[in-house]
Parts: sequence; C-alpha cells; structure tokens
Amino acid sequence: MLTRVLALSRYFTVVAVLGILLASMALLMYEAVVVVVGLVNVVNTASSGEIYPKLAKMLAVAVIEAVDIFLIAIVAQMIGLGLYRLFVDPELPLPAWLKIRDLDDLKNNLVSSVIAVLSVLFLREAVGWDGQRDLLHFGGALALIIIALTIYLVAKGRSD
Repeated sequence: MLTRVLALSRYFTVVAVLGILLASMALLMYEAVVVVVGLVNVVNTASSGEIYPKLAKMLAVAVIEAVDIFLIAIVAQMIGLGLYRLFVDPELPLPAWLKIRDLDDLKNNLVSSVIAVLSVLFLREAVGWDGQRDLLHFGGALALIIIALTIYLVAKGRSD
C-alpha cells in the first residue's frame, strides 16, 4: 500500500508543472502586450519629429528587453515540460533539441539559458548605456558569473 502511495506521489509534480507553465504563458502574453505598446510609442514618437538616432536607440533597447523576457518565459516552459516528462509522462513528445533524460539535463538546460539571459542583460545595458553607470564593473560581474556557470557545465559534461 505504502509503495503504491509513494509511486503515485510523483503526480504531485503536476502542481509545479502547471504553475510554471502558467507563469510562462503569463510572461509571454504580458511581454507581447509590452512590445505592441512599445511599438505604438515609437510610432507616436517618430511622428512627433523625434530625431532618428535617439529613436533607433530607444527601439533597440526595447527589443533587447523583450528578448530577455521572452527568453525567461521560454526557459520556464522548457522546465515545466521537462519536469512533466521526468515525473509524469516519459513518452511526452518533445523536440529533439530538448533532451531531458534526468534532472541533470534539466539543470544543464537551465544553466545554459541563464547564461544566455545574462548575456542579453549585458547587451541591453551596453546598448542603453548613457555614460553615467559603471558598465565595466557590471560586465565584469556578469562575466564572472557566466564563467562560473560555464565551468559547472563543463565539469558536469566530463562527469557524465
């Protein structure tokens, strides 16, 4: 009896999966609205006679910020699908590039995605740099984190 209850407890993971997928969808929808509103603002600003370089920079920063949020939402979706495949339905058809055989695969995907998000974060700051903030220290801190995460991925790859 206890063995059956423990075996069925893996389905509680569905709560986490649903929460993660709902959060992912909410982020995707929210950012889609932000993109539309941002484009409307750019068009309105352009029609008011704003100078082109400032407008182009404003649009570039908005696009980079949108990419950052979309990446986070997609990573959340990948994690939700991966957890579902690991704990509930190992036959869930996923794209070939999303290989989830165990929890380590899911963590490696998460770490790789965090590296991409941190890179986009730096790019956003660099494009929007106004000369006031210390971009070198910010970039250096991000680089140290990215290096540490890359070392983790390489070490995990060697131990497999």
